[in-house]
Amino acid sequence: MDVEYETSAGPPNPAEMLHYLGYFGHYLHVHAGGRGGKKFVLTALSKHDGHLTQRELLERSDVSSASLSEVLTKLEGEQLIRRSACQRDRRQLDIELTAKGRDWARHACEERERFESAAFSCLTIEEQRTLGTLLSRVKRHWTTLDESEAKI
Repeated sequence: MDVEYETSAGPPNPAEMLHYLGYFGHYLHVHAGGRGGKKFVLTALSKHDGHLTQRELLERSDVSSASLSEVLTKLEGEQLIRRSACQRDRRQLDIELTAKGRDWARHACEERERFESAAFSCLTIEEQRTLGTLLSRVKRHWTTLDESEAKI
């Protein structure tokens, strides 16, 4: 049973707020393909004319080189991408969408656009602005927490 978060029920509960953020993170990872999964790779390629080097994909993702290589192997096995030696730098691999991969990526982009336009439709425009402002502030704060922990 999901309970509405109530701001009037006493002091804010950080554990409860983090629980909600965890849910949202998991939901986005599952439904949007995370930052290194198959959906991410195919849509990233689609946004760059169907072509990037493996290094460029790695820089845009949030996964290790080994994890990205594993995803690329699966995509190649499903005939969604093609890998070839890069003409500019033979140490690199070019990753290119196949026709089947372009179709799949187009469908994934359309799904994502539908989700993005519906995701916050339960909020008024003003509530969406407020949420955006608050999330931005929390992100900046968490970045400073990361920086202070790095100094320890």
